[in-house]
Amino acid sequence: NMTLRLCCAWIFILLPGLSDAGKLLVVPMDGSHWLSMRQVVEKLTERGHEVVVLIPEVSWQMKTTQACTVKTYPVSYTLEELDNAFHEYVATHLKDLPFPLNVLVLYNNSVHVFRTFFVQCKNLFNSKETLQYLNQSGFDAILTDPIFMCGATLANYFSLPFVFFMRGFPCNLHYEAPQCPSPLSYTPRLFTFNSDRMTFFQRVENALVALLELVYCNSFYKDMIKFSSEVLQRDVSLLDLLNSASIWLLRFDFVFEYVRPVMPNMVFIGGINCAQRKPLCKVTHFPMKCDYVVSGSLVIWNFFISGNDL
Repeated sequence: NMTLRLCCAWIFILLPGLSDAGKLLVVPMDGSHWLSMRQVVEKLTERGHEVVVLIPEVSWQMKTTQACTVKTYPVSYTLEELDNAFHEYVATHLKDLPFPLNVLVLYNNSVHVFRTFFVQCKNLFNSKETLQYLNQSGFDAILTDPIFMCGATLANYFSLPFVFFMRGFPCNLHYEAPQCPSPLSYTPRLFTFNSDRMTFFQRVENALVALLELVYCNSFYKDMIKFSSEVLQRDVSLLDLLNSASIWLLRFDFVFEYVRPVMPNMVFIGGINCAQRKPLCKVTHFPMKCDYVVSGSLVIWNFFISGNDL
């Protein structure tokens, strides 16, 4: 697969010379996000790199190959609590609520889910044994899905270069952090359903939505930014954590985006989502049960939070 080789080539840039094997720490996102990243991890292992995957003890069936080293860390929640937070989130999306009540309920549930996952990061930094292991392992770089920022915080904590492997951020952060121009006059914001040819009032709407994004994204990441500032012993912002990424591996196709300049370290790898082709399962009810997804719930999670991986 050409896209898979491209991913490995860019990560290879951060690792030692062609004659040496590098040591890579992988900090993935739970659930369906891991399915695409796992292919890259397996390919890097095949090429002789030493790969360590860091996962919480409680997760949604994050399976790895025997070739990878898996390091787990203790967490303070149970699988039932994790499931409940997510199922509540999914149930909210399935309710037919009037505007603006639907927006407020979805927002509150999203904040709750984000806070649930931020607990993982706090548990990681509270595990002295895990931090000591990571500090003594001599990693060359970190590969992480940054949706909940823990990998970026960890990379800054150990002063390691890091690669983002992701579908996208809310609030246009995956363009703002690498400093890509996104003029509001012709780049519609998410959920406005405008095109790149907007009337005056649509441009006003676009500008208002952009202002609102700053409010709700800061609320999503409020706990994480506060925690990161404590860990790094300096005031940090969302952009501080994001704009120091060495490479952005973006799991969507540039041709489906609105025209805009992109930075040299932004690599579009949308084809990786089709690396493992399997027929769609035939379902008539929720949840779905297919052999290539963890559960139907995770498909919906993936759709609403960061786009379709599969």
